Amino acid sequence: MSDLHVIKKGLVPYEEAWEYQRQVHARRLAGEIADTLILLEHPPVYTFGKNADKSNLINARDAQVIQSDRGGDITWHGPGQLVGYPIINLEDHKKSVSWFMRNLEEVIIKTLQHFDITGERIPGMTGVWVGSQKVCAMGVRLSRWVTMHGFALNVRPDMSYFNGMIPCGITGKGVVSMQELLGSEITVETVAQPLILAFQTVFAYDRVLN
Repeated sequence: MSDLHVIKKGLVPYEEAWEYQRQVHARRLAGEIADTLILLEHPPVYTFGKNADKSNLINARDAQVIQSDRGGDITWHGPGQLVGYPIINLEDHKKSVSWFMRNLEEVIIKTLQHFDITGERIPGMTGVWVGSQKVCAMGVRLSRWVTMHGFALNVRPDMSYFNGMIPCGITGKGVVSMQELLGSEITVETVAQPLILAFQTVFAYDRVLN
């Protein structure tokens, strides 16, 4: 029987959450714990991926700026964004980064479907889109086939922070939140449970443990 342990952390500073990820990653690698999905929010922060172009940050305002070890370019995180960090061992699933990324995208697509929003993939671009607007950014890191980092789904963040950067280094595309798409109030808490169920379905876990 395969289990998924879900940990909801609330609002956590980026560096504190990153250290927590490293601890969970080490325990998963050692086989001490089951696959784990950490769900949280961050105070405003811009993070650079390993190969990011620093010129994609235009104006950091009051947000932190941190160099991360994930893949991808620049990303912003903030309250009202549901951030998910799956710490899972791909040796127990499929040893393929592309398989993992497409599955993460499928989790978000299924979550959006729950709210009657049609999310899509754009060939050659990571993440989930609604038309030409990105609703969920992704960037991961693997060490010995155990994953770290993950996805950031725009539920109802302050979207003006996206004006301070070129999101993911991509020009000619926009960003959007679920709240903007729905035209009505929505909370991170409302989205978390459908997302957990989608994660369980897509990655084929027998049980979810809180």
